[in-house]
Amino acid sequence: MKFAIVGTGGTGGTIGAYLALAGNDVTFIARGRHLAAIREKGLAIRTAHRGDILIQPAKACTMEEYQDTPDVMFICVKYYGLEDAIALARRTAGPDTLILPILNVFGTGEVMQERLPDLTCLDGCMYIFAKILEPGVIEQPEKILRIIFGFRPGQDNRLAPKARELEEILRAADIRGHFSDNIRRDALQKFAFVSPMGAAGLYFDAVSDDFQQEGPEREMFIGLIKEVVALGSAMGLVFEKDLVETGLKLIDAFKPGLRTSMQRDVLAKGPSEFDGLVNRIVELGKHYHVPVPLYTKISEWGKEKGIQ
Repeated sequence: MKFAIVGTGGTGGTIGAYLALAGNDVTFIARGRHLAAIREKGLAIRTAHRGDILIQPAKACTMEEYQDTPDVMFICVKYYGLEDAIALARRTAGPDTLILPILNVFGTGEVMQERLPDLTCLDGCMYIFAKILEPGVIEQPEKILRIIFGFRPGQDNRLAPKARELEEILRAADIRGHFSDNIRRDALQKFAFVSPMGAAGLYFDAVSDDFQQEGPEREMFIGLIKEVVALGSAMGLVFEKDLVETGLKLIDAFKPGLRTSMQRDVLAKGPSEFDGLVNRIVELGKHYHVPVPLYTKISEWGKEKGIQ
């Protein structure tokens, strides 16, 4: 299979590097100094669990330069970069391309599918902690690396055999791939971790170890998870796990001092995924008539702070 990694940040770069290391045909789509460094020195992934990974040479280009038609297109941009990714998919994807958005925001695949009715846009989510350390270098401090993807209810699943093949390719590349038969549930389950951690972390200016002890940060984190669970119940989703227990187990295993990508973006005074990770829950709460007072509090706080 040919893979296009649209957005070679912490998420996309790690996926692509693991796939390339396993011998797959991978093109990294990036920009600026990061792209220049990848072209010159290759793409490096620094890990604690398997040492450093170096993909050299690495096939890398800008969105504008990419002219191939991939078998699988991983969309790993931030939510505010989705329009550019949609334009790229419209130009380069074919009828047999699997388009797989791996974003923090719940329901991105459905958003893309509405804009790309002749293509196949799955929904997906990923468990990972990684970031760009410097141009051409990504740090993956935690071993966790899991991709869950699938077709939504009622979606044309003509490409299901290719999706099952993708699952095997991911596993062969040391990525825990899972082709899900209930992606809405699984994606919201992941969202019920990353959104509360990002929202509470931003609100309290907290790092991972602040959530690992009793206090307002941990209480807020738990309360936000419960609000997402209530929304899921209103959507008719039944979770197989206790999401509060799952979220606490995940956060308690993190190394100290870690911040979410949304926190880093806001600290850099740039655009962030605040709208998708926080405001979207407030909108869904209104739509499903589910009270979400903690999300509403953080949403209003963010508006006062001018957070984008």
